[in-house]
Amino acid sequence: MKQVNLLLLVLVWVIGCKTRNPIDGYESATLKIEPLTEHAFLHVSYLETESFGKVACNGMIVVQDGEAIVFDTPVNNEVSEELLKWLKSKDLHVKAVVATHFHDDCLGGLQSFHDRNIPSYANQKTIELVHDKELAIPTNKFSKTLELQVGHETVILDFMGEGHTVDNIIGYFPKDQTMFGGCLIKSVGAGKGNLEDANTSEWSQTVARIQAKYPNVSLIVPGHGQYGDKGLLDYTLELFRE
Repeated sequence: MKQVNLLLLVLVWVIGCKTRNPIDGYESATLKIEPLTEHAFLHVSYLETESFGKVACNGMIVVQDGEAIVFDTPVNNEVSEELLKWLKSKDLHVKAVVATHFHDDCLGGLQSFHDRNIPSYANQKTIELVHDKELAIPTNKFSKTLELQVGHETVILDFMGEGHTVDNIIGYFPKDQTMFGGCLIKSVGAGKGNLEDANTSEWSQTVARIQAKYPNVSLIVPGHGQYGDKGLLDYTLELFRE
């Protein structure tokens, strides 16, 4: 019996070693980076707001074969510099940065990426809306779906409909079945949040389309709050059901 138990412990350890991200995370007063899967990281920075106070803002990083794609910048250029320095220290080449909608918590630090000639991508509606703000403007646009290569794998950018904003998109990494839902998706237990630019009548329908198109998603990162499984889609759909 002891030999069997020992064998089980060894198997658990081996499996854990294979699934754990070999790159360690990072944390400072302004930025947190946490491994999620073998190929994905959460990055968190902090935005001071009048309505909600200090707000933790999520982004995601997908890495493969020494390359990285960043979903949403940290909240400003200073913290984006911090993120980019960390990526460089891990010998990761940033192939692209993606802004999932036009708010500051998605592209407030975009200029730091442009200063390094990193291509940026966004919904064409995002680019139209950013023109009215004093922020760097993404350089590449799409209208519906776009696939980007990271190493020998694919990342999918998808506009599934309106919700938090008219331009919000999601990012999906099929290899790890991991999705960055951005502010379109709520963490379980969260309130409705900032509705200033929202389309609440369409929000649930948009999430339902995501559920139908990506049934195999296993991990979802929302724009704010705790990441989790596809239960975040269920929760968001019910929160905005009319």
